[in-house]
Order: sequence, then C-alpha cells, then structure tokens
Amino acid sequence: MDNLDQLLNLWDFERAAAAVLEPMAWRYYSGGAGDERTLRGNRLAFERRRLRPRVLVDVSCRSLSTTVLGRPTSWPVLVAPTAFHGLACGEAEAATARAAAALGTVFCVSTMANLPLERVRAVAPEARQWFQLYVQRDRGVTAELVRRAAAAGYEALVLTVDAPALGRREADLRHGFSLPAHLTPGNLELGDAVLLSGTDARSALAAQFSASTDPSMTWRDLGWLRSLSPLPIVLKGVLHPDDARRAADEGVDAVVVSNHGGRQLDGAIASLDALPAIAAAAGGQLEVLLDGGIRRGTDVLTALALGARAVLLGRPVLWGLAVAGEAGAARVLSLLRDEVDLALALTGCTSPAEVTADLLG
Repeated sequence: MDNLDQLLNLWDFERAAAAVLEPMAWRYYSGGAGDERTLRGNRLAFERRRLRPRVLVDVSCRSLSTTVLGRPTSWPVLVAPTAFHGLACGEAEAATARAAAALGTVFCVSTMANLPLERVRAVAPEARQWFQLYVQRDRGVTAELVRRAAAAGYEALVLTVDAPALGRREADLRHGFSLPAHLTPGNLELGDAVLLSGTDARSALAAQFSASTDPSMTWRDLGWLRSLSPLPIVLKGVLHPDDARRAADEGVDAVVVSNHGGRQLDGAIASLDALPAIAAAAGGQLEVLLDGGIRRGTDVLTALALGARAVLLGRPVLWGLAVAGEAGAARVLSLLRDEVDLALALTGCTSPAEVTADLLG
C-alpha cells in the first residue's frame, strides 16, 4: 500500500489485510476455535471496562518505558508469537523482527516460524527477542531447539502450555488450511513439514500438531527444561490462579495470561477477565503479562491497571505485514504506541508505573 498514513488505527489495518490476504491465510490468521465465543469475549472484556481519569496533573513530560524480565523496554507492548508470517509477507519473520526492533520492543519468535530462529535473530541482533517453544514428542528435538535459541542470543523461553492438542478451528477444516508449497516450518524437519503441505489438506495442521507436539508435558518437566539452558522461562496460556501460584512455586519467571487468541478452548474465560485473580495469585513473585484482544492504547492501560506488567500484540502485527510488510508492521506498532502515550496523558499518568487499579471506574 502506497499511503499507510490513510490507515489510522489497528481496525483499519484489519480491514485492509482482509482485502489483500489469500482467503485461506485470512481465515487461518483471523479465526478462532468452535463457535468463536472466546475470540469475541477477548474484545468484549475490554469493551466492558471504563477508565476514570485524574485531572490537573502535569503530564507535559511522559515516558512509556518499563521493564520486562528485569530489562528495560521502550513501552509496555511486546510482539506475540504467531505462526507462519510467510503467509502475510515474503520476508516472513525477518520483516517482523526489524519492525519490532525499530519500535524498541521484544519480538517473541514462534517455533512455527517460517524462518529458522537463527536467521530471525540475525536480522535484528541488537534487539530483544524471546523464543516460543512447543515441546515436541521427540525430546531430543526440543532440547536442540532450546540450545539453538540460547546460542543465538534469545533472552527467554516462552513455553506454550495451553495446547496439549490443537483446538477445533473449523474455518481451517472447512477451507482446507495447508501451507503453500514454497513455505515450510523453519525450525522443524522436512518430515513434519510434509504434513503441512500434504494431500489431506482438511486435516493437515491438526495432523502435524498431533504428530509432533507432546501432550504429556507436566509441571515435573520444568526442571528438565530449565536444565537445558540458563534462559528465563515464561509460561504462556495461564488462566487459573492456582496455576499462577504453582508457577511461582516452581521458579517460573513470568506467565502470560492468555487463551491463545480464542484458538484453543472455546468457551474459555477472556484473558482480561482472568487477569486480576492471576495477578493477585502471583503476589509479585513473578511477572504477569497478557495477550488477547488488544486493539487500542486504552486497552493497554486497562490491562496494566488490572495487574499486567505489559501486553503482547498478535494478529494486528500480521495485518500490518499483509498490508505493507515491515513498514506495515512498524506502522501498526507506531499507531498503538502513540495511542498508549495519549491515553497516559488523558488519564493523568506520566508513565506505565503510575497506572494502577484506581484508574478503572
């Protein structure tokens, strides 16, 4: 797209992406599980909240910076791990990595990236990147992925814990999702990739996931995972406060309150609705992050007010990639950053640290 300035918010990018993406890719990115109740619920949870601003506060000087896992980041929005960026952009995750680096934030690279994790790291070597991990049935493959991530300079492991099996994504079943022949999972062996581009397109993704991902992973395995590298461990997919307490007891460094963007258990609680109880259960022993449904700067402040250290942005970054590659993804992030800054000013806050529970009405 020649004039990205015409796209004024993340909703504009979503509509523009729907117009340019191949129908199969659009449905894969945008769809949820089952009746998509949880997908819709993530947005409705934000729409129910109201902000209660303070006035006559000097907000002439503001800073968006915060810390995540003990290291500074320029603003409290990270790029969530999402699969197969090559469906949106020819440069795939390389474009996303550069866009995230330009906006001074963390990019979480998926196990199911189209590019090898080392190549994604190399395009933005000074930027902060985390590696999202699906534990494989072959624990040797998992161990190698972890060692590769540590050697490449990734800062943390984001262990997805809400996907012992793939959710029933009926749009993918109905429209036959499979990767185009020119795209493969960059971090998996060709044998796994064949399942993604095989002849049984209606079940290709579910078959690949079932064949490769280990549903037997439990709390007992965290010690083994920790033994593989010195990287901090972030559990992504926590919705129950008891699991947050257990994570703290197990020495986990952070949790992401997440329902996988509504793509796993349909009918699961909205991420934002689950956040307050999890933040309370964490009790400051680990950091609490959130993903699911973020579309506005005010959404970011709402999540911070309910106890999140920062949020992760998923689908809108893909919309930006689809519309204009790296420039589109950077524009999406820039728009949201500007909205966060404006929301701080209009609520009487000068930094994310000043966003507390009393900001919500």
